[in-house]
This record gives sequence, C-alpha cells and structure tokens, in this order.
Amino acid sequence: MSGKADPRAAGEGTTSRTRLDRGRGALGPALELVHTGRAPTRAVLTAELGVTRATAGAVAAELEALGLIRVDARPGAAAGSQGRPSHRLAVAEDGPVVLAAQVHADGFRAALVGLGGRIVATAPGCETVDADPAKVLESVVDAGAELLRTTGRRCVGAGLAVPSAVAEPEGLALNPLHLAWPVGAPVRRIFQECVRAAGITPPAFAGNDVNLAALAEHRHGAGRGARDLLCVATGHRGVGGALVLDGRLHTGSSGLALEVGHLTVHPEGRRCHCGSRGCLDVEADPLAFLTAAGRDPGPEVSLLQQAHDLIRGHYDDPSVRTATEVLIDRLGLGLAGLVNILNPDRIILGGLHRTLLDADPDRLRAVVADRSLWGQSGGVPILPCTLDHNSLVGAAELAWQPVLDDPLGALT
Repeated sequence: MSGKADPRAAGEGTTSRTRLDRGRGALGPALELVHTGRAPTRAVLTAELGVTRATAGAVAAELEALGLIRVDARPGAAAGSQGRPSHRLAVAEDGPVVLAAQVHADGFRAALVGLGGRIVATAPGCETVDADPAKVLESVVDAGAELLRTTGRRCVGAGLAVPSAVAEPEGLALNPLHLAWPVGAPVRRIFQECVRAAGITPPAFAGNDVNLAALAEHRHGAGRGARDLLCVATGHRGVGGALVLDGRLHTGSSGLALEVGHLTVHPEGRRCHCGSRGCLDVEADPLAFLTAAGRDPGPEVSLLQQAHDLIRGHYDDPSVRTATEVLIDRLGLGLAGLVNILNPDRIILGGLHRTLLDADPDRLRAVVADRSLWGQSGGVPILPCTLDHNSLVGAAELAWQPVLDDPLGALT
C-alpha cells in the first residue's frame, strides 16, 4: 500500500476548508436559523443565507462538528417530490445546554434549556422568596447546578428572569415591588457571583421576565414571523410589557422601555405602587381580578392559579363574568393606547391576560378596535402566548445569544 497521500483527497479537504472559511461569518446566522426553526433543510439554509450549496454544506458540517446541530444525510423524499431531497437540519438533542432561572412573587425555578427553546430538565420549584436576593439566587443556582450534575450536560451560559425592570449597564433591579427586594438590587452581579461559586464558568445574564417572555415567543412561539411584536402579560402580580422590533428586543436607552404597567386605565381606581391611581399594574392583574370577583385570595396556590381556576371553572357565576368583563375592558383600553403609539403588527398576551382572551376574545378585540386608530383601520391580531414557561425559555435565550453571535468563538 502506497504511503503517499491521495492528491484528490487533499484537494477535497482544501476546498472544503476554503468553503468554510468563506462561510465562517455565516455560522451564527445559520445557527439562529436552525435554532428558530426557519431552516429545516439545507436547501432552505442555502437560500436564507444567500450562499452556494457547497458553502451551506460546509457551514452545516461545522455546526454539527461543534455539537450544536444534526444533519440528516439520508432524508426521505416527500411523496410526489421531484429531484434530490435536501438534507434535514435540526438542533442536537444531546448538545450543550444553558442554565435558566426565574424568580417571581410566588417562588422560583431553575431549568436546563437546549437550542430550539427545548426545556431539557427542571428542578422542583420553590414557593418561598426571601427578602435577600443573594439567598434566593444562591438557591436557584444551586438547583440548576444539581441538574447539571445529574444530567452530565455541558453548560455554555446562564440567564435569569426577574419581575422587575433591569437597568443597564449595571444590571440593577429597579422596581422589584412584589419581591420585597431592595430597590436597585444588583441582581446581575449577584447572579454572576452565584454562578461562579457553583462552579459554572460561562457568562451569566439577567433581564426582565416579560421582556424575556416576548423574546422567547418571538423566536419559538406565538410571535414567530412578526416584525413588530407587542407582548403584554400579567403573571403572579403586576403587569408587564415588551416590544420586539425587527427581530430584536427593544429595551430603550437603559433597559427600561415598555413599563406598560403604569398606563392609567381607570383614573379613579386603585392606588398604585408608583403613586398614581388606576394603573394597569393594579387594575388588570390576578389580585385585581380576585378582588373584583369578590373572592378572598387563599394561601394554597398562587394568585395566578386561583384567577385561572376561577375563570375556567366558574365563568357562569355572574360575579366572575362581571369581573372578567371589567378586566377585559381595562386591559383593552391599555392595549388600544399602546397600539396608537407603537403600531405593532401583532399582540400576544400571557399569564392571566391569555385566560381573559380565551374567555371572551371578541370583547377584547372590540375594545382595542374601538379605542385605537390603527385598530379601526385594519385590526391588529391579538393572540395568546403559546410557550410553557416562556420567561424561563427567554432567560435561556439571553445565555444562548453569545453562541448564536459567534458559535466558534463561544465554544472553542
């Protein structure tokens, strides 16, 4: 057997490497296309990237070598299709993960999330939130670290969702009203320190929970395909909003954009934490609904769950129906004002607002249309969020972003 290298094989290797070098700048965009489900085949990837088929093949092969995607080299042709079928692309199910954490008024949770927004593992949620953010974040990170130990997965980042505006560039929680945390708590720095102390070395990030829910829904859920997406949601307490413009989360000059909870929707209404009256924050959240329905909140389950159960199980009760209609009208008034200012092409609703939409979609859409100029001119689709734990998935998106920006640099 000759010891000489096959010149054809050497030429093929050089050609492949040249193609990859040319397409290296396409690694991040290619990964994001697969991550968001917009490139299910290599043919679609080629078209979306605007590169040659050979370059797209080299890019896909490199992402597969990094353990991020899988390329099905033996795809089956669809019935009646013509020509050679394209290779299928999918995220690697056994690939790396990120640690995602969420804190809210009724507890906290940790999870491992893979590419594609897929939750790989979750830790049992805790229902007690200490007034010291360091204790809470240490506990949630420890729960995530235990998941990593038991699953043996490689972790490439960590993200945290909190029910507060997070000011940039410092990463301060400016209004954690329902957590009893100090105003201006440095949540990102604390989270980063907890991540390092747990032996997890990747970068760590923190953001507002509704912002992150909107990001997750835009990439993997009800917001996919929207150019200007408005998300409004109420979780356990208060109301939050977020805006995705041209595929990017709009956070304003310092991370504080879209504080929709402080839109006035009932001037003679309840006193708000901000000092005003009748803000969406206190007129359209679970506590407001339970109060309007004449129910005393119990300690057994979260306020959000109590409100869900009351609407879904007792909607025929006149007091429940009336309370639902009152909250729909207040929410619709707030949404109409936002439509007039932002002109989104889609609205998605989460938490209790999703349940209100399900209960009487025609009423909510009519209020928005009647009270907004752009709603009258053509209507804005109003849809429910579709992802379970979308704030957790959004926290994961924060952690995945450096990998999406530069897969080779982030992983090697």
